[in-house]
Amino acid sequence: MPLIAHSNLPSFERLKQQGETILSEDRAEHQTIRELHIGLLNMMPDAALEATERQFFRLIGHSNEIAQFYVHPFSLSSIKRGKKAAEHLKEHYKTFDEIKAQGLDALIISGAKPPQDLKRAPFYQQLKEVVDWSYEHVTSTLCSCLATHAVMQFKYGQKRQPVGKKHWGVFAHEVIEKEHPLVTGVNTRFDIPHSRFYEISESQFIEAGVKVLAKSKIGAHLAVSPDLFRIVFFQGHPEYDTISLLKEYKREVSLYCQDKEAAYPPMPKNYLSLQNQAILNEYQAKLVSGDMSIQDFPEGLVSSTLDNTWHDSANAIINNWIGCVYQLTNEKINKPFMSGVDPENPLGLV
Repeated sequence: MPLIAHSNLPSFERLKQQGETILSEDRAEHQTIRELHIGLLNMMPDAALEATERQFFRLIGHSNEIAQFYVHPFSLSSIKRGKKAAEHLKEHYKTFDEIKAQGLDALIISGAKPPQDLKRAPFYQQLKEVVDWSYEHVTSTLCSCLATHAVMQFKYGQKRQPVGKKHWGVFAHEVIEKEHPLVTGVNTRFDIPHSRFYEISESQFIEAGVKVLAKSKIGAHLAVSPDLFRIVFFQGHPEYDTISLLKEYKREVSLYCQDKEAAYPPMPKNYLSLQNQAILNEYQAKLVSGDMSIQDFPEGLVSSTLDNTWHDSANAIINNWIGCVYQLTNEKINKPFMSGVDPENPLGLV
């Protein structure tokens, strides 16, 4: 929650310059305290649809235990669904038209099944419509992984590039813009899971005028639009559960067993202990020799000893994001900013 500069104590201004949220007394007195409405555009395939809901809902809920959040999930009609997922969407999700009529304070856009050519993806045009609408009507939009790649392509003309091999595992990141409010209180080095075959490079972000806030040896993770807040970009997956990468590894092993992948998948990097690697190597040897099947995959044995090294930092960044939205959004849900906020410089940092 923000500090109120109720005197001319120099520390208030010094903290503000260091990225802390400091409100003037006038701003605080005219701020209307209310619940926040956050949209979740869930574009994940059927198998991951409900897990993705829970991951982002949990991330929002853990970020701040004082504010009240209404999270409104919706999807796109251009994404084909099976019967079960279609029924789930019909019963629990809103349509984009309903979201537009209601309004949002903030929006999160999930990743999606990665197509070879983003522009040919069935959801590409509808996603563009959502982002164009959110930029004018929502205080801030957070894009995850493939959504980041799509927005960078259609809004900034930067096309994602293949990385040669899959970037997946848990990677250490360094905060490089320590004064930005999104990384206030975040460890200067923190872990984030990644799982992707493509990237927007740091140089591409910079060429587009997008500010990179945190990066790792495999590239930029956290970045913000040139106005420094209205669009937030993730290339990694801070929303992942502790077991998410293990489940993905199991799916890839299953594809190998079905002859849908020619090679046995590599293990995710920096994620498994030496003991767990030994367990999975032994399983691989027995699977290849025919002594075991995919039903024998030691998921329970491995998952019970996995470490989560990214949850706290992810919560801190989401908390900062929501806090900034709270300080900027209009008391009326269908308007993005309160009176006096410059849309081209909402945080006053440009």
